[in-house]
Amino acid sequence: MREATTGEHLMTYPLEAGGIDDYPVKVGSMLLTMVDPNKGFESAYNRWYERDHYYAGCMVGPWQMSGSRWVAPRSLKDLRWPEGDTAVANPTDSGSYVAIYWVQEGHHEEWTKWGEDTVTWLYSNGRGFPERKHTHTNLFDRIGAANRDADGVPVDVALDSAYDGIFAVWFDARDGHSAKSVHAELLKGAYSELMTGSNIEIVSSWQPVANPAADQPMDLGTPAGGPERLVQLIFVRGDVTDELDRMKAYTDGVAAAGLADVHLVAPFFRTVVGTDTYVNELW
Repeated sequence: MREATTGEHLMTYPLEAGGIDDYPVKVGSMLLTMVDPNKGFESAYNRWYERDHYYAGCMVGPWQMSGSRWVAPRSLKDLRWPEGDTAVANPTDSGSYVAIYWVQEGHHEEWTKWGEDTVTWLYSNGRGFPERKHTHTNLFDRIGAANRDADGVPVDVALDSAYDGIFAVWFDARDGHSAKSVHAELLKGAYSELMTGSNIEIVSSWQPVANPAADQPMDLGTPAGGPERLVQLIFVRGDVTDELDRMKAYTDGVAAAGLADVHLVAPFFRTVVGTDTYVNELW
């Protein structure tokens, strides 16, 4: 790093390539919104969301780092487990689309205030979409992340890195544990075992924000959970279904170790932005 000299702009020049944790822009929290369009409105919903609401309701806002959309056609919904658990998705196969947004660390409250005001304005001005149902829409704080590769993709830029698929996973820590303590235990070896030799590159861990808004503009589905709730987004290159056996072994191992119980493991494909790909395959 070289400091600016007299006559140069007052800034520091990063002349050497940094590693995963060496840059100052960090994700601190996320919005995760899992939704179903009502039957018969699949294409209209998809286009409204990606061409209007995705931007007007989130991406143009202050401190919004990035966003992405993911889809679970029927073929992926049928792979979810544990079967019949309704703590997150009720029923288990609800939630065809999930949109995920990163918020810059240290600015969650400012971002939330902008979002609440903006969404209220949009709905009041005919920019909502009534033919949809929220499965699970909540805010989460980052706990940490693990990478397969020592010089891999930082979680801070993961939504922009064109991953082909994700697993979204919800655990509840058992008595004597919290979301943070479970993540700390899994860092000791379980994450490495999951990712080594696979197409899984990042495991990111999250917990519900401590003080969610009391008033919501609509029914947002199942609640976020408490400090025991550990949410993980697991980023995959290639076909997400190729990693099902690894993921099942991973979640079984977490339970067998007495750390946490899994409520939902849901694979998703990345949406093909600008197209109606998958809209006829949801049910």
